Amino acid sequence: MTESRSRVRMTGKERREQLIGISRTLFAEKGFDGTSIEEIAASAKVSKPVVYEHFGGKEGIYAVVIDREMQRLLGLVAGALIAGHPKIRLERAALALLQYVEESSEGFRILVRDSHAASGTGTFASLISDIASQVEDVLADQFSERGFEPTHAPMYAQMLVGMVALTGQWWLDARSPDRKEVAAHLVNLAWNGLTSLEPQPRLTAASERAVITPPPDMEFRRLVPATEKEARELEKARGKELRELEKAREKELKEQEKARERELKELEKAREKEAREQERELREQEKLRLRELREQEKLLREQEKLRARELREQERVRAQERREQERLRAQEAKIAEQGARQTEETQLGVCE
Repeated sequence: MTESRSRVRMTGKERREQLIGISRTLFAEKGFDGTSIEEIAASAKVSKPVVYEHFGGKEGIYAVVIDREMQRLLGLVAGALIAGHPKIRLERAALALLQYVEESSEGFRILVRDSHAASGTGTFASLISDIASQVEDVLADQFSERGFEPTHAPMYAQMLVGMVALTGQWWLDARSPDRKEVAAHLVNLAWNGLTSLEPQPRLTAASERAVITPPPDMEFRRLVPATEKEARELEKARGKELRELEKAREKELKEQEKARERELKELEKAREKEAREQERELREQEKLRLRELREQEKLLREQEKLRARELREQERVRAQERREQERLRAQEAKIAEQGARQTEETQLGVCE
């Protein structure tokens, strides 16, 4: 009974999110072909028509799961590529992918499988291509600055992203060493090459402290690499932007605090008003009880008077009955006396 009521209370949006979460877990464990609509419905404790109503079938819900995971991963990579220096971008891109593997293991397991054709999103290779397209412009500008052929940038982008992605597949199950150390070794190979490997690579301080998040608008911007001077100017501009953002946050927090204070005052007023209403209602109830008590007392007095009147009437009737009985007894005694005299007189006449 409780579960039935819970299902009734779940909104359409909540039900949709529940089905997506359950399907995500099942697809990660069993893949598309190994998962059935029956399993999804049973795990969600709903009927199959509910799943069909929301997604039209297994293909529909699989497409939603794949699309969400791709958007999250692409968003993290796009957020990582905001950094200024190319090495920092590479470090953060590696960290972003490993962060996704660590935080969204189920999603990454789904992506590394060959995506089902019904998903409409292609295979894992197409995802690698999407990420590589984010890196391509970065490499093209770096090649131009160093006198290399920029037309080779797409190929190098595929190589670079493929190396990071395949390392992520390996680390999905290995999970050792930690993601920062893995990222440092990845960048060591990609940045220095085999002939210049560092024996104990470390991330730059900027990447060590970085918190990678998708861009707010989730639009994967193609970033134009800057010269050192432009990079410094860009960093200054970003610093200024961050300060302005911090000021805006502080202002927003103050406004929120003021709003909370106003809300608390309004709530306090509402409570006081409610308390006054309750007090007034209690007074009215007390008056009503007193009025009812007075009515009951009046009714009791009337009943008492009625009982006293009935008792007096009963006493009067009994007294009248007693008098009538005494009168009848007196008449009977008189009649008996007269009869006795007549009998006596009759006997005397006979004797004479």
